[in-house]
Amino acid sequence: MAKHKKERIVLHQGDEEINISYDSLRSAVLVLRAINHELRRSIVNLLEKEERMTVTQIYIKLRIEQSVASQHLAILRKAGIVQPHREGKFIYYSLEKNRLSQIADLVTTLSN
Repeated sequence: MAKHKKERIVLHQGDEEINISYDSLRSAVLVLRAINHELRRSIVNLLEKEERMTVTQIYIKLRIEQSVASQHLAILRKAGIVQPHREGKFIYYSLEKNRLSQIADLVTTLSN
């Protein structure tokens, strides 16, 4: 069976070659999409103030359905923006501040 070469974007800048894999690009887009949503930004802001919260605390505070809060937390978790921590029967969510710092740096670089 023939191996498929992974698709890449290859750019040349002087003597330097810049390679971007489509997988990396796709992952970066998912992260930016995760943070580029009003409700998810509200969850991030809430977790910044409260430090850690359960899904129940989040949906009550934001006045949304539990299933909606869970879906948006799953997107944020997949993007590495929030981290779940189990304590007994409760799962607490907190921000991954290093990840948010990386996202902020990237956005600043791209917007300049």
